Amino acid sequence: MKIKDIKDGIKDGLPIALGYFSVSVAFGVSAVGANVPWWGATLISLTNLTSAGQKAGVDVMAVGGSILLIILTTLIINMRYFLMGVSMSQKVEEKMPIWQRLLVAFGITDEIYAVSMGRKNDLTGAYMAGLIIPPIFGWTGGTLLGSVATNFMPEILAEAMGIALYGMFIAVIVPPSKQSKKVFAAVILAICLSVIFTYLPYLNRLETGWAVIIITIVVSSIAATVFPIKEEADNE
Repeated sequence: MKIKDIKDGIKDGLPIALGYFSVSVAFGVSAVGANVPWWGATLISLTNLTSAGQKAGVDVMAVGGSILLIILTTLIINMRYFLMGVSMSQKVEEKMPIWQRLLVAFGITDEIYAVSMGRKNDLTGAYMAGLIIPPIFGWTGGTLLGSVATNFMPEILAEAMGIALYGMFIAVIVPPSKQSKKVFAAVILAICLSVIFTYLPYLNRLETGWAVIIITIVVSSIAATVFPIKEEADNE
């Protein structure tokens, strides 16, 4: 049974790994462009597995931000994983030991969460290992390739590769923005605040990390107040 679960997990995890590989190449290029060494960029991907959090952390490092600011920035951006972890904890098999639950929590990403919650059977340790390990290798391997290849790329190509990471972020927010006016409104509000913090005098002096934290908290608070989530029995 465990062998079958592992095979099922790998089967579901490979497509995620391939997608992560292509995106993480761009992160590797972007990290080296921010003066992070190739081994540092690779270590970041191996121990984080979160594109938005990593990009924000590297941006803070690039401007000489403090360790506290890096911690707060990545914590705020990755806060959604706490909710995903609580949700997944209801679906894992009851006999799963705590150390396996902690490893599963480490490997939670948006895509892994979506695939896990779509599985009909309970989430076993063997299945989750097969599901999580390929994406970790894909994300880390792509970062390694991108960070090393940057040294051999023409500067104009390296800069172009860095834009690919922003393309992924756009691809993430566009589909839900089309499906929900609430999400679209939140995205527009975040864009407006980002522009304000970038160009408005005095506010543009604020460090990148603090701006990200403030914008995230403000947009989340306004969205939660203006667009509260209805109960499951209600139709949106």
